[in-house]
Amino acid sequence: MNTLHPYKQQRQEQEEEARHEWDLSLSTVVSSSSSSASDVIGAIEFDPTDNIVATAGISRKIRFYGLPSLLRTSAAVSGGVSFVDQATACEYYICTPAKLSSLRWRPGSGGRVIGSGDYDGVVTEYDLEKRTPVFERDEHGGRRVWSVDYTRHGGSSAIGASGSDDGTMQVWDPRCPPEESLGVVRPAGICRSAVCCVEFDPSGGPAVAVGCADRKGYIYDMRKLVDPALTLQGHNKTVSYVRFLDGGTVVTAGTDGCLKLWSVEDGSVIRTYEGHVNGRNFVGLSVWRNGALFGCGSENNKVFVYDKRWGKPVWVDGFEPVGMNSGSDKRFVSSVCWRQSGVDQCTLVAGGSDGVLQVYVGKRKP
Repeated sequence: MNTLHPYKQQRQEQEEEARHEWDLSLSTVVSSSSSSASDVIGAIEFDPTDNIVATAGISRKIRFYGLPSLLRTSAAVSGGVSFVDQATACEYYICTPAKLSSLRWRPGSGGRVIGSGDYDGVVTEYDLEKRTPVFERDEHGGRRVWSVDYTRHGGSSAIGASGSDDGTMQVWDPRCPPEESLGVVRPAGICRSAVCCVEFDPSGGPAVAVGCADRKGYIYDMRKLVDPALTLQGHNKTVSYVRFLDGGTVVTAGTDGCLKLWSVEDGSVIRTYEGHVNGRNFVGLSVWRNGALFGCGSENNKVFVYDKRWGKPVWVDGFEPVGMNSGSDKRFVSSVCWRQSGVDQCTLVAGGSDGVLQVYVGKRKP
């Protein structure tokens, strides 16, 4: 009679639980009337209340949706899924001068200010009550800004950072003149590989994570930005996203088609996650910290959800074939974002390269 080692048995039990713990389903589809080449959704963000969803991309618009309205829409229902057009679902939008790659609400603004990074290398903050820009920085030399984030470290809610094709992470304070910078970090040194992602520790710690085109991730300490405190080396291609899961781990996504969970204590790989397709495009990465679930897009136009405990997807769903270019085989899921509220219930919003937005809801099985 064969018996498993206690550690292997425990791991098998965890994997089995991960595969069957969550029940996820598609709730709402927001269609787009634009062509697939003009409305790629590159960023999705929930506001601090978790009730407003903002999207942005190459349409040069930041669109705002009320999540409660999306979930209780009275639009056409088919198979339990609500279908609504973008013009009806969108509560309002702000036109921007350039294509956008990143969004982030500024902490401490009461949900009134949202920051963006654009293809022209500019970081802009918008006042959502006035619906006008209130702050602008252009220190990336016209090179595309891929990512924007804000720190909560030390009670300061205004310090921001942006990563760009110019190979730098710029750290700045919107309360200071645009020509003043708090710091410039070049993770890849003289190679000047693009900085694809920056994220501060959302728990308020001093760490900031960076994903870079040199195939590495980096963890810096805000109090000492000269050298990285940790280098995450293991991807075979560009590290497109880095996300903090908790105080001890971060998740990275690479265009080598895998996600990796890392220990921030020693930079070791805890687990690798494979199943989605990603060899070229930015397909999004979001972590739901309360449930330890990761969501990402895929170049086969599907949404993938992974559980921290198992290296294979626990749930996969294809985007609905709606819109003018539904027959195109070049569509892909380009952005995802978890709602951070809840423990036994979850919400995931995903956007496609054709401008379609899909809302998923889930609950923990009894």
